[in-house]
Amino acid sequence: MKIERIEIFDILCQQRQQWHPVFVRIHTDNGISGVGEAGLAYDWGHSAVANMINEIAQARIIGADPLQTELLWNKMYREGFWAFAGNAVFFAAMSAIDTALWDIKAKYFNVPLYQLLGGKVNSQLRTYASQLQFDWDSDARKLVKPIDYAKAAEKALKEGYTAVKVNPMFYDNNANTIYDLTKILTTDLMQMISARMKATRDAVGDNVDIFLECHSLLGATTAIQVGKNIAEKFNCAFMEEPVNYLNSKLHDKISQKLDIPLAAGERLFFRHGMRPYFENQTIDILQPDIGLCGGITETKKVCDYAEMYDIQVQAHVCGGPVATAVALHLETAITNFYIHEHHTYALKSWNRELCIQDYQPQNGYMQAPELPGIGIDLNDSVVMSSKVAEIKQN
Repeated sequence: MKIERIEIFDILCQQRQQWHPVFVRIHTDNGISGVGEAGLAYDWGHSAVANMINEIAQARIIGADPLQTELLWNKMYREGFWAFAGNAVFFAAMSAIDTALWDIKAKYFNVPLYQLLGGKVNSQLRTYASQLQFDWDSDARKLVKPIDYAKAAEKALKEGYTAVKVNPMFYDNNANTIYDLTKILTTDLMQMISARMKATRDAVGDNVDIFLECHSLLGATTAIQVGKNIAEKFNCAFMEEPVNYLNSKLHDKISQKLDIPLAAGERLFFRHGMRPYFENQTIDILQPDIGLCGGITETKKVCDYAEMYDIQVQAHVCGGPVATAVALHLETAITNFYIHEHHTYALKSWNRELCIQDYQPQNGYMQAPELPGIGIDLNDSVVMSSKVAEIKQN
């Protein structure tokens, strides 16, 4: 079996023009195809990763045997000069291609992907409602008033969720995004954050887990401020991405000062990027993004590596439906699974329409698809208008 054709899609969602999932679909000469997704659906980088997929696919993937996933992964990594520099665009491209190859492999053996990863360890995946600051509804909104945070949380509870995640410091009182929270926080800003978190806690009660999202916007000192005065005060189950990853020593300082689990990892690549956090024990819940971390080939190894340090895993899922489906398979097959992330964007029509299958939680739980492969197919009636490249074997 050989790879004979590769399609690349840089999606433009007319209803949400800052949303750009990037898909690759790899076709073989025996009729089996597989899909993958890069982990750069939002913010800058989508067009760059679409072009990077094109370059890598032409150089190392077209004409190859798709079942040789380990070999092809190493070719992309070791024969791509800039892979050793460690960057999101290169690794996202690798990850998308690798995921599509695993989709082909599982279809070839006529099994769901999780069977090739070790089989079903977790049949039911507890799921949380992620990013309540954008509301929990069919439309995305910027929430400002504490009462709106409470209402968003109540909507999630009515759907059966027993855990929610929120960033109560993402917007100021005028709905402007706060990108820099590295300076010591003023009293009025802390009061704003506290009021929103209190409203959320009051709405869900004491028996629902709240995860505090920080998006790496804080500095080490402000992370300790927020950790003690918000996360610990309102009994958050974990505090996510308290600081940036450019200096791993920042996590060391925070973990020593706070009495709360820390979650992070969506912007770390491969086992190499995880190493200092594992060895220093400064991450309690690892959140690798399969579309950035190195695809299925590398992310499964990362999860096994994390288990050596008693670190639990929750895949980072903020992308199109392909990202959701592949995360379900990985989390089904690992022994250190913690919880599954269902982003508010996964509720939106402009995201759900991108694929034929639409996997949504039922009463706060999800299951891996039982179809061969990943169990997800692109909706050509929507995505073909966003196809940016097609590679064919000569």
